[in-house]
Amino acid sequence: MSARYLAIDGGNSKTDVLLGDTSGEVLALVRGGTSSPHNVGLTGTVEVLGALIAAARAQADLPPDAPIEAVAVYLAGADLPIEVTRLHEAVAARGWARRTQVDNDCFALLRAGTSMPDAVTVVCGAGTNAVGRAADGRTARFVALGPISGDWGGGHDLAEQALRDAARGEDGRGRPTALSAAVAAHFGLPTVEAVSLALHFGDLPMERIPELAPLLFAVAAEGDEVASALVTRQAEEILAQYRVAATRLDLLATRHALVLGGGVLQARHPQLHDQIVAGARALAPSVHVTVLSAPPVAGAALLALDTLGATAAERSLRTVLERRLPSPAAGHLARIAD
Repeated sequence: MSARYLAIDGGNSKTDVLLGDTSGEVLALVRGGTSSPHNVGLTGTVEVLGALIAAARAQADLPPDAPIEAVAVYLAGADLPIEVTRLHEAVAARGWARRTQVDNDCFALLRAGTSMPDAVTVVCGAGTNAVGRAADGRTARFVALGPISGDWGGGHDLAEQALRDAARGEDGRGRPTALSAAVAAHFGLPTVEAVSLALHFGDLPMERIPELAPLLFAVAAEGDEVASALVTRQAEEILAQYRVAATRLDLLATRHALVLGGGVLQARHPQLHDQIVAGARALAPSVHVTVLSAPPVAGAALLALDTLGATAAERSLRTVLERRLPSPAAGHLARIAD
């Protein structure tokens, strides 16, 4: 008889909850808003998850007394060991399943991207993060608290830096750059100064600044040196995260996977992607570089199936999810928040 499980991938903008069984069937799939403890607090996280789990059970017509064997919860904001511990305790206390596993959402993305036991993933969406795992069970992770822990990069930082460079290029403090005209044109204003004033006075909402990330890549692709330098900075940051995580796990001299995820990387901008692939192979000739194509909730589901000893269900699960939940969109970074 097939055992049931819950798989949860929670980001800063959305949360996917999958109810499946060990045959590879997906019994329910629901989506809600953010469940990151950094955004809604620990109590809010549990409330969001509880409502989505109830919706998943209802969608599957699961009786109230029908048991669920395991729940696998992978959330943005579960960065520090103490955060993971507190979240695990809060989830386990709700009794949603007989077994509970909790960790950062990067581990779900890593499992969705590769089945290799030695692997590192670097995620570059709105921000950046990286984790790694070794076949012997060791893991590597970063504090990942933003600028206060040394983090830089992702769609938001790229967009803000593009705006800064455009302004400095226009007024003479920086190098001339095609970003200046491109940024002004993007917002339908005559100058970057006019854009800055519109943002300052609220005529343009600050929430529109991330729209400049794809613009940056377009300007860089046309050969602009300032924009290209910013793309290179992002590539170097991603490679630094990969190098550190792989070094901590002693992977650089062995065969392993590097999974690239998040909207910036899944867009496969050639100027960024090619630098990362070349740089990774220079660091580790045996690395297998792949770009995530499956939805991260697939990784949470696969980790639950691993726990239940049902790895043979992987192919069936992936096939079902390809039909029911498209791969993460790669392109419009104003929508990226996880």
